[in-house]
Amino acid sequence: MTAVFKDHASDRQVKVKWWSSRVAIYAALILWAVICLFPIYWTLTTSFKLAPDVMRGNMIPFVDFTPKWKGWESLGFSPRLIGEVSTVREEFLKRFWNSAIVAVSASTLAVVLGSLAAYGLSRFGYRFGFMRNSDISFFFLSQMILPPVVLALPFLVLYRSLDLLDSRVGLILLYTLMVLPIVIWIMRDQFQGIPVELEEAALVDGLGIWGAFCQIVLPIALPGMVAAFILSLVLCWNEYFFAALLTSTDAKTLPVMVASQTGSQGINWWSMAALSSAAILPLVIVAIFLEKYIIKGMAAGAVK
Repeated sequence: MTAVFKDHASDRQVKVKWWSSRVAIYAALILWAVICLFPIYWTLTTSFKLAPDVMRGNMIPFVDFTPKWKGWESLGFSPRLIGEVSTVREEFLKRFWNSAIVAVSASTLAVVLGSLAAYGLSRFGYRFGFMRNSDISFFFLSQMILPPVVLALPFLVLYRSLDLLDSRVGLILLYTLMVLPIVIWIMRDQFQGIPVELEEAALVDGLGIWGAFCQIVLPIALPGMVAAFILSLVLCWNEYFFAALLTSTDAKTLPVMVASQTGSQGINWWSMAALSSAAILPLVIVAIFLEKYIIKGMAAGAVK
């Protein structure tokens, strides 16, 4: 009887420890999720507040304040104005498409060029003076150490001479250079995690180097490419400094429009919040639909 009692007591302690650990883990995850999602919640609720509600810091709709469409009316997207012609709405849509075209084009170009460069660094040996493959890879990454403000004057002079100021093409080329180092590092790890024997078998079967790369390597590395594309898309979509410096009217993007919601009377928090909510929404949708690729891409190459 004593032995049976001890076994039951031991099992009970194990279950209590297991449940305690699970509760602690989920509590920590829920707390972290609340911390991460709170800025989005604050931004979305602020777009429905009036000035007094913003200043008082009211947080809970229908409890602390009554939601109004003031922020969305400033963009022409309220139920009252949605069927009417709105110059502000047309301006927003123009900036939205500028951001979408520039971010998607730059991210796609960076993934294509970065994947080719990363494949070369992972499969072939290079020598450039004293630099080897690892040095070349670090050189690419080191370009991100340089503060953007240092490049402001050179790019301004260069783009003026090339007639690329206030153009989507100019932003696409610049954003491609900006995110290319990250893509190269992500994709280099992806390709290094793919066994070389697969390509050798493809070459024996009659495929060329490009055939093996396109038919064997790329399908396996696709999750990593999607993860690199999404990361590049987020960085390009949110970039403000160069968009404000190199554009004026035609190619101005959403971050510049969001930052312009300040005037002599202060910050129009409701308008800025509505703009920010509209700018966040596309990235949230992309992340939801491509979540599985993000997880696979980040996990690939960790275990060989």
